[in-house]
Amino acid sequence: MPELAFRDGVMDRIRVRESRFDEKAFLFVLAGIEFCQQRLTERRHLSGRELALGCRDLALERYGVLARSVLEHWGLTSSASIGEVVFALVDVGLLSAQPTDSAADFLDVFDFHEAFDRNYPWRAVPTV
Repeated sequence: MPELAFRDGVMDRIRVRESRFDEKAFLFVLAGIEFCQQRLTERRHLSGRELALGCRDLALERYGVLARSVLEHWGLTSSASIGEVVFALVDVGLLSAQPTDSAADFLDVFDFHEAFDRNYPWRAVPTV
């Protein structure tokens, strides 16, 4: 998959709204949306939970055991932070939200430690 990039000025508009996250966090969430859509038989609106879980799965697929480190380097430290990125993208008009959508939809969807460290497939092998 070719690397995504923002057109001139878009990241500047995002930074005004949300400066805590690296540009790659926004690109990753957009890639997460596409990753989720490709799993569906028909394109549709995604819930916050679906998107957060899809981003988790994409991170594991792309970055494996380093997923947590990569996401945290970009400022993504919880499923809630994925929601903050989503709503920053909504605020600048790159995504749209339903009236019932809320950043709260992303709260506690999954725990980063559980998803990326404790439940990583390598952890299933008992240690001697």
